Amino acid sequence: MASNARLDHRKPLVFDTHELGRRPGALQRLTRTIDAPKDFGIKGVVGVPEGAPVELELRLESVMEGVLVTGTARAQTEGECVRCLEPLGFDLEADFQEMFSYPDADDRGRVIAEPGDDAEDDEDRLFLEDGLFDLEPVLRDAVVLALPMQPVCQEDCPGLCAECGARLADDPDHHHDAVDIRWAALQGLAGSMKDGEKDEMSGADAEAGVDEKQEK
Repeated sequence: MASNARLDHRKPLVFDTHELGRRPGALQRLTRTIDAPKDFGIKGVVGVPEGAPVELELRLESVMEGVLVTGTARAQTEGECVRCLEPLGFDLEADFQEMFSYPDADDRGRVIAEPGDDAEDDEDRLFLEDGLFDLEPVLRDAVVLALPMQPVCQEDCPGLCAECGARLADDPDHHHDAVDIRWAALQGLAGSMKDGEKDEMSGADAEAGVDEKQEK
């Protein structure tokens, strides 16, 4: 949908299409390295650190209804393994393609009197503004889709010990002697019986001592 805020051509992710022109078939290739914006990824899981370099390769093609932008973004990510919580990082490559429509043309390239007359049609469309377009929302979506929702340091990461939290990859033989909960109650009962037997034996010994004294 067209934005009321005017685009600032000085922003690193705002691109100018005036040099491309509106002649269908015109093509322009661009490369640019920008600093990653804040919260560039899946927050709290994995993403590109703020300020890290992001390399962009873009292909701008003029078509009847606007400018078709195809590109690839490359960057280094940082995150945390969801199993063992160890830091991790990997090279990210995200591909994307988006149409930025002329504000005075419909999806068939026909000139319309007022852009945005059909709210439903405009809802998911991105528009050029004075020949400029903002790539940031498109790039954010592409990066999120390219990232794993549950990143792991290695495919077979065993995670952490459920009892003590030790990292199992560091000690493959790590284990705890487990007691079957089905036998735990019986073990407690057996302990109580042993204590009772001791009490009975102590009582019997005491009675024997009294009898011996009486006989004397």
